[in-house]
Amino acid sequence: MCNCCQQDQQVETEKELKLKEVIGKFCNQRGALIPVLQAAQDIYGYLPKEVLIKISEDLNLPLSKVYGVVTFYAQFHLKPRGRHIIRVCLGTACHVRGGAKVLERIEKELGISDGSTTEDLRYTLESVACIGACGLAPVIMVGDDTHGRLEPEQIPEILEKYE
Repeated sequence: MCNCCQQDQQVETEKELKLKEVIGKFCNQRGALIPVLQAAQDIYGYLPKEVLIKISEDLNLPLSKVYGVVTFYAQFHLKPRGRHIIRVCLGTACHVRGGAKVLERIEKELGISDGSTTEDLRYTLESVACIGACGLAPVIMVGDDTHGRLEPEQIPEILEKYE
């Protein structure tokens, strides 16, 4: 086996150990599912099917219940997400001031649509109802960074900062 495969296997083992530790911490506690799912997502970056099955088995819950919780709450993700999460505000102030044009430009620059992730897992694009910075409309957030009073032409320069 090559070294790269051994490294991947070791990383996976570390993740599995962390998950086992988290599940052990919450085992036999009422209301453990959501904190375990949150911790699992922090460990893996998303919630793979195998992790949902493991959580289901170890917490002695039906897989359908685990899946139901994951799909109900927007904070949980079943697919890998990008290193940089781009949130585009489409609230009233941002909409009126051109938020949709900003979103279109980001989609064009990245070659993905709203709700998608680039193939290289660099960016995930999400539209949101409000960021809470209406005075800066139109606004996007890249991770924790807020960019306001945007024109679509500014998007390539902003994206360059996150490569």
